[in-house]
Amino acid sequence: MIGALVLTLPVVALLLMLFRGNGDEDEGPLKAAIVDQLSITVPNPEFILDATSKLEQAGYVVDYYPGEEVTVSFYRQLPFFNYDVIVFRSHADRLQTVDDQGNAFDEVVLFTSEPYSEERYQSEQNDNDLVIVRYSEGGDPFFGVAAGFIDNVGNGFDGAQIIMMGCEGLLTDTTAKAFIDRGAKSYISWNETVTASHTDAATSVLLGHLLLEGLPPSVAVAETMAELGPDPLFGSELVAYPPET
Repeated sequence: MIGALVLTLPVVALLLMLFRGNGDEDEGPLKAAIVDQLSITVPNPEFILDATSKLEQAGYVVDYYPGEEVTVSFYRQLPFFNYDVIVFRSHADRLQTVDDQGNAFDEVVLFTSEPYSEERYQSEQNDNDLVIVRYSEGGDPFFGVAAGFIDNVGNGFDGAQIIMMGCEGLLTDTTAKAFIDRGAKSYISWNETVTASHTDAATSVLLGHLLLEGLPPSVAVAETMAELGPDPLFGSELVAYPPET
């Protein structure tokens, strides 16, 4: 169902990618994470196998996190795992609100799979770092991770490339900027609502251009859109942030 051209890396290039660091310092193998919060509601094991294969071909050790593990605590710990690539296969939604102090919020919220509770994380709820999200109007509430939460995590993302597969991930750039401000190299996502099938197909192609061919994020995004086009239902397109990456 998902197809992409898989290029074989030259042996020398592959060996160079397998280890980081400069001089005599060996920082270990490249690491990637697939955070599959969508696995609970829209599973796609074929995509996971394809994405894992591409990442491994590019020299990454891959960790997979199913939806059940995607909690507030997981997001809090994620920066400390020192991933070089993080693929968020996650629901997302736009948050537009004004708090009691008159502060306006317009950002993208990443869904967790942790049921909402008024009693938990009260300080972060008061600051709108954690908010209520639902899959549908009137549905069960869950915690959502907002840009302020990313801003306040205790570690940086240290040059990681972030691929946020969910809806509206770059409808505004607030959440993208939070990742960049915390050290991420780039952030790629959609500028509107996207269907699960299209984001899976596009991300598969994107990984080939970005990691196997080694194209810059903005070029990899342009090549992916040239091949697959916008989402056929919603017209959304992949975007790279910052645009010059």
